[in-house]
Formats: sequence, C-alpha cells, structure tokens
Amino acid sequence: MSKVVAISGGFGCLGIAVGEAFAANGWRVALIDQASVPRPLADTARSEKLLIGAVDLTDLHMANCAMQQVQQHFQGLDALINVAGGFRWETIEGGDLATWDLMYQMNVRTAATASMAALTHLKKAEAGRIINIAAGAASKASLGMGAYAAAKSGAMRLTEALAEELKDQRITVNAIMPSIIDTPQNRLDMPDADATRWVTPEQVANVIVFLASQEASAITGAAIAVNGRC
Repeated sequence: MSKVVAISGGFGCLGIAVGEAFAANGWRVALIDQASVPRPLADTARSEKLLIGAVDLTDLHMANCAMQQVQQHFQGLDALINVAGGFRWETIEGGDLATWDLMYQMNVRTAATASMAALTHLKKAEAGRIINIAAGAASKASLGMGAYAAAKSGAMRLTEALAEELKDQRITVNAIMPSIIDTPQNRLDMPDADATRWVTPEQVANVIVFLASQEASAITGAAIAVNGRC
C-alpha cells in the first residue's frame, strides 16, 4: 500500500506543487486548507487525492477532525507537511501589534496544531515525517520583516523541539527555509525583481519529498535552505 501525506495550506501554489510531487512519487495525498475547495482543483483531483476545505488549522478540534478524515479515507498517515502560513511586510515603527499576532497564528500555531492533531496517526506509521516551512528570514530578518521573521523563527524552534521529543519514536521532524518562491503573487508584489533568481515551488517540493523518503531517515531537527540564486 502506498504511503499517505497530509499537506496543510494545500490549495496554494506551494501546497499544490508539493501535492503533485508526492503523487508523482506514488504517495496518496490529502490537501487541507482554510479556503473552500477550488472548482479547478476539484475537477482535476484523482482518486488517490483527498481535498478537505474550510479547515481553520488554528483550531485544534477542526485540525483533529481533518486528520481523522484523512485516516478514515486512506487508512493511515505517514507524513505531515505544514505549508500553511502567511506574510506581511510592516516596519516596527508605526506598525500594528495585531500583525505580530497574525503572523504567529498563521506560521506557528497552524503548524503546532496540525502536528498535535497528526501525531496519534503518525505514531502508527512505520516511519513518520513532519516537515515545516520556515524561511530564510528565520535566520536573519530584513527591513519590514520583524513580525514575519519572528514567526518563522518560532516555526524553527517548534521543529527543533518536536524533533527532540519524537526522535525515539520513529518520527523525524525537519524544516525547509526557502528564499523567495516564484509565485504569481510574489511577481505581482515585486515587479522589478529578477524572478529567475528565485526558487520555484517545484524545487521546494522536491526537497520536501526527499525529506519524507527513507533515504532521509537519519535527518531530524534540521533546517534546509532552498535559496535558488538569491
């Protein structure tokens, strides 16, 4: 029986790319998102793909229900990929403290809540995997990235703590730290930038698939930079 992966933030550009990469490697895929299921995605979904929309992953009950739905549909769960997150550019002077709360909710709490909900199922797997999406800003913040960088640093600390907690339970926990990802929104926000230097969603997805593989079984608590030419 092929392995099962659940991907939060699964309806966005990166989430879709990650799902396609896992499917291409023979995995059965569950895409989970706060948004409703987009019609184009529903129309192209195959039998080995489960789409779960309208899930608030900051809510533990809703996260538990989503993971239980994955378990019931596929009879197992082998990997959780926490793609759900968000970005706000805002300077600290003149900024809004609500932005700090929002960045925490989107980038840390969603990953913590989804991980809590998935652990019961991952512990039944032969080799469980949790992979979080941090960012290069987790190591060094740039102008206007205080709240975002603090949140992504939180995602890294979550990764490290959970890796230690689970290292004797056949579950590895790692994080990806991409630079700028080449998405339509980023091209719109940075029209003068050289997008050929950015990393593509597919390149990030390939690294994630590797970390979920048996070949990466010795890697846990790591932060993998995926920078393109940035």
